[in-house]
Amino acid sequence: MERIFVDTDVCLDLLTGRQPHNIFAAQLFSLADLKQLELCVSSLAFSNLNYILSRQYSQAESRKILLKFKTLVTVLAVSEKTVELALLSDFKDFEDGLQHQTALEFGIEAIITRNLKDYKRADTIVMTAEQYLLSRNL
Repeated sequence: MERIFVDTDVCLDLLTGRQPHNIFAAQLFSLADLKQLELCVSSLAFSNLNYILSRQYSQAESRKILLKFKTLVTVLAVSEKTVELALLSDFKDFEDGLQHQTALEFGIEAIITRNLKDYKRADTIVMTAEQYLLSRNL
């Protein structure tokens, strides 16, 4: 099964219904739900997602949403090595550097994001959810 790393922005598209991006995020996560694709996120993503969702929902509702979301993804740990490599990287956005290094550390060949410009220095394939789905003829 193909393993793809999903950046936090795509997760937020799904969880907050940000249009028009939520359509592609929903299609991507549906593939994971059908076990046709393994979607991976860093453990850091849950902290960021909880922070943003708690601005829109109560703490209890945010946690409920994240518990359901967790069933769709594989959570990858951010290690000390990952943090060091991200600090030493050329990524302007430290969070993106962490996401990139986590994907590399776990041997994931592609990152799905909406911030393509922030991943210019990536050592892996980077595309939007829409581009990924088009590449699979979906």
